[in-house]
Order: sequence, then structure tokens, then C-alpha cells
Amino acid sequence: MSDNILEEIFIKRSQQKKKTSPLNYKERWFVLTQEKIAYYDFDSDKGKRKGLKGSVDLEKIRCVETVQPEINSPQERMYAFQIIYDEGPLYIFSKTEDVRAQWIKKLKEMVRFNKDLMQKYHPCFWVDGVWLCCQQEVKQAMGCKVLDNKNGFTSNLHLSRRRGSRKPLPPTPTEEKAVRPLPPQPPEAPSHSVGMTVIAEYNYTPMSPQDLELRKDEEYTVLEMSDQNWWKARDKNGKEGYIPCNYVVEAEHGLEKFDWYSKNMNRSQAEKLLKTENKDGGFLIRDSSKAGKYTVSLFTKGGGETSGSCRHYNICTTAQGQFYLAEKHHFSSIPELINYHQHNAAGMVSRLKYIVSNRARPPSTAGLGYGVWEIDPHCLTFIKELGNGQFGVVKYGKWQGQHDVAIKMIKEGSMSEDDFIEEAKIMMKLRHENLVQLYGVCTKQRPIYIVTEFLSNGCLLTYLREGLKQHPTTVHLLEMCKDVSEGMAYLESQQYIHRDLAARNCLVDGNGTVKVTDFGLSRYVLDDEYTSSAGSKFPVRWSPPEVLLYCKFSSKSDIWAYGVLLWEVYTLGRLPYERLNNTEIVDQVSRGLRLYRPQLANEKVYSIMSRCWLEKADDRPTFQELALTVQDLLYELQ
Repeated sequence: MSDNILEEIFIKRSQQKKKTSPLNYKERWFVLTQEKIAYYDFDSDKGKRKGLKGSVDLEKIRCVETVQPEINSPQERMYAFQIIYDEGPLYIFSKTEDVRAQWIKKLKEMVRFNKDLMQKYHPCFWVDGVWLCCQQEVKQAMGCKVLDNKNGFTSNLHLSRRRGSRKPLPPTPTEEKAVRPLPPQPPEAPSHSVGMTVIAEYNYTPMSPQDLELRKDEEYTVLEMSDQNWWKARDKNGKEGYIPCNYVVEAEHGLEKFDWYSKNMNRSQAEKLLKTENKDGGFLIRDSSKAGKYTVSLFTKGGGETSGSCRHYNICTTAQGQFYLAEKHHFSSIPELINYHQHNAAGMVSRLKYIVSNRARPPSTAGLGYGVWEIDPHCLTFIKELGNGQFGVVKYGKWQGQHDVAIKMIKEGSMSEDDFIEEAKIMMKLRHENLVQLYGVCTKQRPIYIVTEFLSNGCLLTYLREGLKQHPTTVHLLEMCKDVSEGMAYLESQQYIHRDLAARNCLVDGNGTVKVTDFGLSRYVLDDEYTSSAGSKFPVRWSPPEVLLYCKFSSKSDIWAYGVLLWEVYTLGRLPYERLNNTEIVDQVSRGLRLYRPQLANEKVYSIMSRCWLEKADDRPTFQELALTVQDLLYELQ
């Protein structure tokens, strides 16, 4: 057919889904089109293609690479390559090196903008329940070899999970210039369009005269999208105004309209919610730790357990794109799958009896109403002091008597105020579930105030030392690290450098989600003791050699600090290099000293820390790569 890009007869290896299933090798007729790679049975005598045996949609491909041949492989199996997608690796054997190279090159070219590309892969085969290259015994285990991104296969994962864009992320700056220009405004999401109908997920009470009220489950028409956080919309009565775009979902797409879907919820939070509800068969659907995947979390009182327990089932997909929990029951959509299992257990410990929802708590908005940047201090009520930071006192309060806020009261002389105020307009537009939201500033009086989202569990450092009521699980610790990595990956994509990433500069909300705060603020500090690397207030314990020796900040110096933050998490808040003073740290870190492996961290977690602490900044990973690595580790634990 005219739309076929490549055709070839290859040997295909069975996927060996179970340890006991025998390996077999069969000749198949492979056809590559713009949408998929399909393979067929064929009549070798007549040279004709027969029935379709399977296919893989190109948009689901995460990696295309060669595979090292096994020892004593026959000649016809010397030139193997692999196509990795949701179901695992599809192993294909070419007759010649040239044909293999042709197919790999073309496939890489066609999938280079896929949103879930891998950073690491397995160079050898999965055989009899083990990876031959690294001996890991979990088929979903992350790869052991870093992909060569210079070989035409650049990963462009966009970390905002449900955006459909294939546009690559902007390049990460390697070094901050002496006079740093204002960063670009975050790009507008291209997957939505003016005129579309959206449904409100939450109620929204207008906070400025230009806002439009939202009522949960009602429909609205989008009229304008010039602001990426606030869309102009019309309700069914013809009234127009601005709405927070993260409160609505497109009417015909997504799981957000279903009460059983809990967006941005991790495993620990799901277990806490289900146990609080305490209903046998209580369930919810949440995002898996791996982007684009979903997990069913189910509470059961069966099996003789008096207090009940939680089970987690990953929703799988077939090669044809159908969804299933039990292998014999496939569905074309996740809502159909949930509807079936609400009536049939089909292999699970229980059917899905009761929807458990977290929809009561709406997300933060980018500002307190459309266009609200300068906040009237008379609208703020101070309730209690939360602490004393670098810039002055931080208090918990209310805006207009009802909205929780945190208020930083900036001590005069501590900050370059004019420069900060100019950039605050840009910083307000940054919105991510793992960043503390900046709501606005009060600049008409002195001291000036910075008004932000309030997080009830306070500082991560204090939470690690005092707030964990019980010994944290491996999953819980890793989830905290994942939260920070994804917030920082977003900042990295917006070309923001934090400069002071540490557990003390992260906060924890009432659900246990960790959010990064004070990003970029250290640039406006006027305290010499802080701004000089020789100063006693300088974050020496979180700084790499190039910052300690040359004050050379970049996104890669933030990576180093992230490795130290991981160490803080896995020591439950101990002081890095606790027996050394600042002068000794500068000397010994520059000579190669690194923090030891914490008792709670296994070798895989410590290897992440170690990669963050590589001597050469350019050798350290990006936050995008780290977020993927942590996702993979969490996925193994599910």
C-alpha cells in the first residue's frame, strides 16, 4: 500500500510474559506506517502477507535500540533490536546490520517527540525472569544503560502529565549570566482551543470583579485563553468572566469528570484516605508513579485482617490499546473497565464497591483572582506566627477572612525589593502541583509582604524530624523525593535556577504532598554573610565545588543540592557533614568527599544521590532525567 513506509520479513521473539512460557522465534512480515508498526503471518511459498498477528502504535513507543546477541546465537539472530512500549520489549531480528540500522533510524525519527521516552534501557535480553545485562528480576525494572541522546533520539518528556503537547522542552541553561534577564513566561498549553466546552470539577467563588463563578459539574464555554492560568468563559446563562483553568476539564476528554479519579494523589495518600473511610471495597483511581499510567487502589477487610488493608492494581494496556486489570477482561476505555469491576471482582480481592473521593479540596489558583497581583494589606488577617526566615517573619493568615495564606513580612534592608517586585509578576504565572504558589505582593507600604499558598504541615525539614508519626515506608520516602524532582523539573523547563534547594525550603501540605518554595529568592538577598560563599549563612552544605570555589550557579548546581536533599530525607532530617565546619566542607568536598549512604537508602537510591554529586557539572543528570528515574523506582514498588 502507498502509505507503507517500510516492509521487511524479520524473526520475532515471543515476549515471554511469564517465567514458565517457552521462548519461540517465528518469521513475521513487518510493516511500518505513520501510525503503527504491525506484523503479519505470511505464506513463504507464495510470498504473500496473511493475517495480522499484532501491532504497536508509534505514540506508545518509549525506546528503540539494538540488543546485544546472546552467547552462541545462530547467525540469523545476530542483529537484534528492541521496540519498548507499555507491554515491554518487542524483540526483532534482522538478517543484516544495514537493514537493522535502517529500521532503527526511521523509528527513532518517527517517535522522537513521544512524551514518555526512556532515559535508560536494557542492552541485553529478558530471559527466564531475569535481565541478562544487570540480573534484575523485575521485568519493569529501570534500564541499566543510559541512552545515547546524540544518536537522533532526544527525550522530550513534558512533565505536566496530561498535556498532549509534543513540543520539546526549552533548553536548560548551563550557566547563569552575571546580569540574568527575566525568564520567559510559561508557554500556553496548545492542547486546548477557544470555543471548547469545559466542565467544572470544583466550585469557585469569584475573588475579583472580573471572575466568573463556577458550579461543580456545570458546563462553560471558553472564550479567550490569552492567560495560561485564567481563561475567559461564559456560563449557561450568558454571564462572562475569568475562571482558573485548573478547575475545569474539557467536556469530552479525560478522567477528571469522574468522582473516582483522584488527580495528583500518590500511594501513601491513597492508603491514608481509604483507611480513614474504612469501607470494605472502597476504591479510587489515581495516577501511577509512571507518567500516563493509572492505578486502582482498593481497601479490603477480607483475608482475616482486622484493621483492613490496601491493595494496588496497575491498569495495563494490550498491544491494541485496550485496558485491563484481569487479563481475560479487556475494555476500550478506563470508565468501561471501572464499571465492569464495580460489579465483578474478576481476580481482585473485592469488587469496587464504594467510591472514595478527594474532590473536596480544590487546587491552588495562580493568584487570588484574575489580574490580582497587588494585594490590599487591609484584606489580610494575621492569625499566628509560623517562623522567622531569611527575609523576616512568616505568618499564617486569611485573605478576605476565608482563604488560607502564608505572609512573608520582608525585613527592610534584607532584600533588593524593586528587582524582586518586577520579577514577582512573572513568578506568579508559574503553576505546578509541587511548587508553593505565589499569590501576590503588598508593595504600597513597608515592610512589603509576599503572599503565598499556605501548607498546613509546614517545613519539610521539621516534618522529617518531628511530623512523621510512624516509621516512614520506602514508598513514602521515595514519594517525597518524587514530588521535589517534579517541581524542580518544571522550574528547569522554565529556565529557573533555585540556588537554595534544601529540605528547609520545601513545605508539606495536609495530604503529605511536598512542594518547593522560595525558588529564585536568594538572588535578592542583600546580606553579605549569605551572598558570599565565605559567609557563615551561605548554604555550603548544599553547594557543589563550582559554587564553593567560583560562585558558578546553574541548573546543575541545583541538581547537587537535590542530592543533598535526598540525603536529608533518608536520614530523616540530619545535618549534612554534621561533624565538619564550613571551611572544612569547602576543602574536603573540593577534594572529593561525599556524604555516606543513609541506612534507610538502598543502593539504587544512593546511586541517584551519587549521580547528583559528580565532580563535573555537565556529567550530572537533569531534573527531567531524575524525575523519570524516581518514577521508575516507585513503579517497581507498586
